[in-house]
Amino acid sequence: DACGAVAGAADIALYRGQGYETIPSRGPLAANTVAGAVSGIGAALRLSARWGGRLGLARLFEDAVHYALNGFPVTGSQHANTVAKLPELADVPGFAATFLEDGEIPAVGAVFSNPALAETLTRIAKAGTDDFYRGDLARALAAALRRAGSPVAADDLARHRAIEVTPLKVRLETGTVYNLPPPTQGLASLIVLALFDRLDCHEADGFDHVHGLVEATKRAFRVRDSHVTDPAHMKIPPEHFLDGGRLDDMAATIDAARAMPWGTDPGAGDTVWLGAIDGEGRAVSFIQSIYWEFGSGVVLEDTGIVWQNRGTYLSLDEGALNPLAPGRKPFHTIQPAMAGLDDGRLMVYGTMGGEGQPQTQAAIYTRHVNFAQALQAAVTAPRWLLGRTWGDARTSLRIENRFDRAVIDALIAAGHDVELTAEFDEVMGHAGALVRHPSGLIEGAADPRGDGAAAGF
Repeated sequence: DACGAVAGAADIALYRGQGYETIPSRGPLAANTVAGAVSGIGAALRLSARWGGRLGLARLFEDAVHYALNGFPVTGSQHANTVAKLPELADVPGFAATFLEDGEIPAVGAVFSNPALAETLTRIAKAGTDDFYRGDLARALAAALRRAGSPVAADDLARHRAIEVTPLKVRLETGTVYNLPPPTQGLASLIVLALFDRLDCHEADGFDHVHGLVEATKRAFRVRDSHVTDPAHMKIPPEHFLDGGRLDDMAATIDAARAMPWGTDPGAGDTVWLGAIDGEGRAVSFIQSIYWEFGSGVVLEDTGIVWQNRGTYLSLDEGALNPLAPGRKPFHTIQPAMAGLDDGRLMVYGTMGGEGQPQTQAAIYTRHVNFAQALQAAVTAPRWLLGRTWGDARTSLRIENRFDRAVIDALIAAGHDVELTAEFDEVMGHAGALVRHPSGLIEGAADPRGDGAAAGF
């Protein structure tokens, strides 16, 4: 858990005093929590060393440095997001200088580079990840944050540490599934699968499958939105909600034919998931996020670093479940998943997509494990999204139009507020998965909705 906490200077009075009713989603005041990803890399490297890992930071960063320095082709996703978000980001410190070319949005296929980021990565590779928080780089970052107008200071960086946590787990008929504890929504993902495991469904992508997972999601989100926060402030431990009896009671509230009314206002997110399995069967499910597209939009001068805006999820209401407070960790939508199956397979999987993450994880797991779909087919198959994703307030049930029309009509008849989307809609997230079979064969899948890939080395 490398989640960064709220800056010491970022309290409710800071924002209320400037006339804000909510935390800005862009700009320096959106950059109000410590960036924790670099500490997570350091913690992972130390864990790898205990496993006998032989690769140092210089080699691990080598390809990233190469592409940051020499460039890579602009993807359709980057171009579309720059077009869509430029009106709210154009005046944010450092954004235009980094993401525009002579004031224009780079075209798809144009070469995009970030030499300053290449230099920063090279510096971290030489000095170590701790330099980001307590070294010369930390002092440079703190100065750049101050000049940009962010409340994050040197003391905030120095206090930050990544920590090892015990994953949450739930036992299913097919195996044991693991996910991260709060402040992530990993609990919700486990509840969704555990509730579906208690339903009577035997066919992939039919009404029972989609309806069952959507209804399980509603129950899981109610728990999440009522209880999940910084673990230091949770009143009920997350394991309480994974008790078999409580899951039985929750599953019993699911009507096999009717949708439960839905209209909550949950959170958003933006993420990248990566998975890896080595030749000895050691597996990693990894996720990181800058929250919305381009995060806060603030690019720290001379570093190429885009600061995230995860703290915008927090509330300026002191009585809220997740209020803004110095030192508090914000709620995170991100949560990497792993499963040890009873037949000997090991599965790592995940996705970007805010509200969609637990839903997509459940779709991929049940398709592949419960219904024996090939892993790539499970990722490629049409998906759905209940609720909103980053920067979007809709709470309808969005469904890709590749679903059988009879399934769509049955969902509407059951009371779901269905909204059809494109065949492969990016709003459904960019998923990926790896499975190691008992034979040693590793099966991989990448999402055609995104820019990722599955590869062996």
